[in-house]
Amino acid sequence: MEYVKLNNGVEMPILGYGVYQVTPEECERCVSDAIKIGYRSIDTAQAYHNEEGVGRAVRKSGIPREQSVDNQRRL
Repeated sequence: MEYVKLNNGVEMPILGYGVYQVTPEECERCVSDAIKIGYRSIDTAQAYHNEEGVGRAVRKSGIPREQSVDNQRRL
């Protein structure tokens, strides 16, 4: 995975996984699969109503919190 360094020094993956218009259950499965193949940037938003699915998948993955990037937008 390639990363870009932001102005604040944080390194962020240049490729993210989006979860718009999927149910929470489907979201959990899809995010789990994405994490397994190397994604660390999950693009979500409160308006998508599937934050719980993202959270469950990240928690179950066991990856350290500092290795994940949650690109959450508040619309």
